[in-house]
Amino acid sequence: MSNEGNKQEVTVNEVSVHEVPANAQFIDVRERDEYAAGHAIGTVNFPLSEFAEFASQINTDQDVYIICKSGGRSAKACEYLTQATGATAHSVAGGTLAWKKAELPMER
Repeated sequence: MSNEGNKQEVTVNEVSVHEVPANAQFIDVRERDEYAAGHAIGTVNFPLSEFAEFASQINTDQDVYIICKSGGRSAKACEYLTQATGATAHSVAGGTLAWKKAELPMER
């Protein structure tokens, strides 16, 4: 796990459904059509294009894990969230592509 301030990067194995704390929030920032095509079990969809609108719904007292397709958008969302709220946010390295490759559970 790498750490830069309150922004941390985790691997898919570190954030798999077996490792995410029960009270953590798991957010997918891909666009709605991407999310509908398949996403990691347990995620909620807050598209990056609308992330500022959804940010107020995020409980910053809990751990926040953010995933996208490959890691770029989740890193941006983490940066926004940490700057706006001071929350600790974890970007999932490799995103949904790495999640699928690791054969972790997906749903539609």
